[in-house]
Parts: sequence; structure tokens; C-alpha cells
Amino acid sequence: MTEPDLSFLDPSGRRPAPADNRPLPSVAPAEGLVAELRAYQAELESQNKVLRYSQAVAESAYERFETLFASVPLALMVVDEHDMVVQANSMAHRSFQPTERDRPLTALMPFVCPQDAARVREAFAQAQDLGHSEAKEVVFLINDTSRITGDLHIAHIEAPQANGAPLSQFLCAVIDQGPLLAERQALQHSALTLQQRNEQLHASEKRLEAVINSALDAIICVDQHQRITVFNPTAAALFQCSASDALGSTLDRFLPDAAQALAFAQLTTQALLGEMTALTASGKELAVEVSVSFERHAESVGGGETTTVFARDLTGRKKAEAHRNELEAQLRESHKMQAVGTMAGGIAHDFNNILGAILGNVELAKADCAAGSPVLESLLEIDKAGRRARDLVRQILTFSRNEPPQRSAVSLAEVVHDTERLLRVTLPPAIELHMQLQAGLPPVLADATQVEQALLNLCTNAVHAIQGQGGERGSIHVEAATVQPDQRLTERLGLAPIDYMALTVRDSGPGMEAATLERIFEPFFTTKPVGQGTGLGLAVVHGVMRTHEGGVDVQSTPGQGSRFTLYFPVATGQTTAPPAPAPAAPAAPATPSATAAATFTPRQKPHVMYVDDDQALVFLVQRLLRRRGYEVSGFTDPHEATAALRTAPQRYDLLVTDYNMPGFCGVDLVREARLIRPGLPVALASGYVTAEIEQAALAEGAQALIHKPNDVEELCATVERLVGGDNHAAS
Repeated sequence: MTEPDLSFLDPSGRRPAPADNRPLPSVAPAEGLVAELRAYQAELESQNKVLRYSQAVAESAYERFETLFASVPLALMVVDEHDMVVQANSMAHRSFQPTERDRPLTALMPFVCPQDAARVREAFAQAQDLGHSEAKEVVFLINDTSRITGDLHIAHIEAPQANGAPLSQFLCAVIDQGPLLAERQALQHSALTLQQRNEQLHASEKRLEAVINSALDAIICVDQHQRITVFNPTAAALFQCSASDALGSTLDRFLPDAAQALAFAQLTTQALLGEMTALTASGKELAVEVSVSFERHAESVGGGETTTVFARDLTGRKKAEAHRNELEAQLRESHKMQAVGTMAGGIAHDFNNILGAILGNVELAKADCAAGSPVLESLLEIDKAGRRARDLVRQILTFSRNEPPQRSAVSLAEVVHDTERLLRVTLPPAIELHMQLQAGLPPVLADATQVEQALLNLCTNAVHAIQGQGGERGSIHVEAATVQPDQRLTERLGLAPIDYMALTVRDSGPGMEAATLERIFEPFFTTKPVGQGTGLGLAVVHGVMRTHEGGVDVQSTPGQGSRFTLYFPVATGQTTAPPAPAPAAPAAPATPSATAAATFTPRQKPHVMYVDDDQALVFLVQRLLRRRGYEVSGFTDPHEATAALRTAPQRYDLLVTDYNMPGFCGVDLVREARLIRPGLPVALASGYVTAEIEQAALAEGAQALIHKPNDVEELCATVERLVGGDNHAAS
């Protein structure tokens, strides 16, 4: 500190001489005054020092306040009582005016959302009275796209003035609650999501429970001690045990073998144990297919493991497999029968030609023999044997035919009664025949002749079965009723789901074993001794029912007789057809006198062209017709016959051709002949004339159908009718 200037105290302006350390009485009052002034000066300096310190402290506090006001991470504003923002920190400016285009922060209330304005004004009034207040979650509208949601804290302050009363101001702090609100919303969303997941989990548990309860397989859950914890209704029905009784029981109560297999299957999460034998609550054995699933639990949920056992009842599957095996056996039998039928048809065609040659040559030989000749007796026996062979071939053809017969509405009762009259004449006295027919039976869609043949064959077979017991007495029951077969029978016999007429033949014979039942419809299979049966009776029945779109069912037990049931479709919406008249072609056999008169002079001999692939038949027909006064040209090659006819079409008066020839059809030859010479009479010969063959032949212009092997007189009568009609037409 510099020494103060005290020159103003010296009037002369001179400084005193240095003291010589001797007292000067004349200056004593001045020294006291100097000392007092010095003391006053020291006091002033001390006060200045305190003032300077206080000023420094105040300035430091102001700087700290300004620094705190500017850097605090809150939007702080000083607002006067007229809502003018006196001071605002940078945080407030950044929050309320993020860009230069936004509204300036000059007043607070314009930023307040209209819905919250009343609350904010009330908070200011409360701060005026109490010194402080707050408003929660106030929305401040910054611009069109952004807003702030925060808590507004208000403190009332008074700013001193140099003159007059202090100014009333408010220190406002806006605490942004956006993150907290977002967190709160996130928590609320999480709580809602958790609630939804709990609801979904509950619904999933309900669905799982519904799936378990409605599953077609038996589901059993067991714990690590193999005690049952879940037992669904299917398991209760399968094992015939209620769930309340099964819960807590061990698994081996129902699946003895599965309990041991579970120990080996725990190396994986799933395992198929295969077919096992299960036990019901009453001890009944069942065949089931078992699979298991293992679930291991964490320690947080109690640890341990749960095993789920799925048991599927195999009873229905085994029945279905047995039914399928039965159908497969029937299919194999059908294929075998079809193959045998095709073979039989081919053999029968060749037999027809052979039998035709035999019977024709027998007729020629009989005409050359005198009455009473021993040769004539032998020829008669040959003729009898040939006719039996012809009937046998017809049975083979009936079995092997694949074409549908000419069916119409037929009264089954009339057919049965007609057959009954024939049977009662031929039945042995020891066998009784009983007929039991429902009243008012509807007509069936069938061929009356074939139905009669099938019924005759069944009754004949029953007679042979009863007689095979050693001459014991027996009975045959024939019944007819309208039925609708059940689904299993329709599938087994291949029937349509319609009404059928069931014609049943039941006998009291010895019955048949299973091995015999499998082969009864095979052609040529018979249990009779050699020479007493052909084995074609039941095969013909099978063929008849196949062509009638029906079926035949056989039930037989050794010692209890046999029961054959034929199912004929009921003719719906049709009336019973009258008995079919005899076919018009061929004509009735001519008498010997008439044939003798049918001779011609050499200039009048009609010329017949005969075409057949069998040389023996061609040779026979040539001899036969030449003996009757015809000129005959025989051909074994249809192409040669066509060429000969094309060369001289007017030379021939009649064409007779076989239907089935190697690589050629007789209908084709008929067509060619009609093109070459439209007015030429044509006849078609066949050993098996079906409806299709007849329609095709008539459509091409054939005037007659000749059945092979036929009688000589029948063949000659047909030729005479056609040649005579042609001559008459020509004239």
C-alpha cells in the first residue's frame, strides 16, 4: 500500500525537516490528527477490502449462477408476470425453437396446448401465492410436427430494483417426460403384449387340450416314474377305463410291453415301438401300434421328463387288411377266371369246327347206310356223343362270354316255377324240393333262359352233393326275396348300391371246406368221381351272374350244407316282358321229303360259295350240299374268296362265310360281297352268336345267322330258303 499524500495539511507547502529525535512541543496536535487520519485510512482500507471481497464473491456467484443457468440440462426460463420470457437458457431455446423458422421464445403461454392452458395459468397463480407449484405432463406445441410433453415447475422470485418495489418474476423449469412416457408406453405395451401372450398361451393350452381330447389315437402322458398323468377320452374308450381311474396308475397296467421298451427308446426324442398287445381294464387283449415322444424339462420348471405314449387301435386296420386280402383274392380269381374263359372260348371255337365236321359226316354216313345196318347203330352212338360234346361246348361258351346278354324285365317267379316243373320230374324221390317266394316280387333285368340255366345248375349241384353222402335223404330250398345288400357285401361282390332280387338255393348236403370254396367256380374243377361231372356247372353260374351285372355269394360249412345266393338287379320302371319268341333265322329243319324235292337239273343248280378256315368243314359242306343238288365252291382263305367273287360276281347265288377266321372277320367279307354284288344273299356262320355279332352282320346286309355246329337239316333248310328267295326275287 502506498503512503497517502498529506500535503494538503501543510499550509506552506513545505515538508518538515527530518526529525532529530527531539520533541517539538509546537507540533503535538498535528501528530495526533495524523495518527487519527491514519487509523481512519486503515479502517477505510479494511472496509474496501471487505467490499472488494464481497463484490468478488457476488460476481463469482453471479457467474456460477449464469453458468448453471446456461448449462443445466433443463429448459429454464425467467418469466415475468406478463408472460414475457425475460431470460432463457440454451436448452430452452433448443427445445422451444429448434430451427430459425420456428416461433421465437418470447412468451411461454403460446406454446402451451389449449387443453392444458387452464392448468398452467392455475399453476402460475398458485406459485404467486405459495412461492412454487407444478403442472404435470403439459403438452407444448413447438411446430406442426413436433411437441414436448413435460412437467412444468414454477418458482416465484422477486428481482430487487434500485428505485421502487422489487419485480415479481417466475423461474420456470420444463422437465421433458418424453423418454419416461415412451418408457411408460413401452411398459404398458409390454404388459399388454404379455397379457396377450398369456391369453394366447391359455388358448393354446385349451386347443392342445381339445386336440388331445378329440384325437383318434389314445394319448397317455407318464412322468419319470411311469405313472399316468394324462389319459384322453380315446384312451378311456380304447382301454375301457375312465380317466379318473387311470390317472396315477402305472403304464404297464395297459401296455405291459411298452414300459420295458421305453428304457431303450430314451436315446432319442421320438421312437416308433410298433405293434404291441395292450390290455383293457377288464383284461381283454388288443392289437395297438405304439409310438412315444420324450420331453425333458429344465431345472427351472421342476426338472425330470414327461413321456407321451400314442396308441393306435389296429382292430379296424386288421379288418380292412383282411377285407383287402379278400378283395385281392377275388381279383386274382377274377383274372384267373377271365384267362380261363378266354382260353375256353378259343378252345370251344376249334371244337365247334371239329364237332361240325363229325356231326356232318355222321349225317352223310347215316344216309349211305341201310336200315338195320350194324354201322348205323355205331353212327347213332357217334351222333349221340357228338351232340353231348356240342352241349358241353355251349356251356363253355356261356361261361367264357364277356358280352352282355339280351336282358329285359323278366318275372323271376315265373322262371322259378317253370324250372320247378322241370326239376320235380328229374329229382330223386329221396330229395325234397321246397319253394318259398315272396309275394309281389318285382321283375328283374335278366335273360330268362340264362336265369333258368343258372338255377338248374345250382339245383343239380345240390342234388349231386346230397347224393354224395351215401344215398341219405335231403332237401333243397329255393327262396327269392327283394334285398338291398349292405356296403361290405356290395364291395366284396362288386355290386352297385341298388335293389337286388336275391335267389337263394340252400341244400342239406355235406357242405364244403375252405379249400374247396376257393375253387368251386373254376372251369373243369369238380369233386365228383371221374365220368360223373364236367366241372362247368358252377362256372356257368358265375359267367351268367357276371354278364347280368350281379353276383353270387356262397356260404358253406362242413356238415351244415351249402347256401348259394344269386343277386339279380331289379328292373326299375319296366314292365314284365312276355316270353321271347323263337328267333326267325335260321328256319325250321326241312323234312326229308322236302329236301328230296329240292333237287335241280344240271342247268338249274344254284352255286353256293362257302368260306371257312377249317378244311374239314369246307370238305363236309361241299359233299353235303352237292348231295342236295347244289354246286359248291369252297375256300379256306377269305382273300381268295373275295378275289373269286370279284372275278365272276354273277356266278354265285349264295355266300356262306364263317365269322371268326385268322386275320379276317366274316363281317368284313360280307361287306365286301355286298359292295361287289349288292343283291347277293349272304349268311354268316359262327359257333357263338352274340348280340354284337348279330347286329354287325345284319347291319352289313346278312340275311341269316347259322349256328355251328348245327344239324345238317338246319343248314340245308337255311341254304334252300336263301337261294329260293334270291331266285324268286330275281324272277
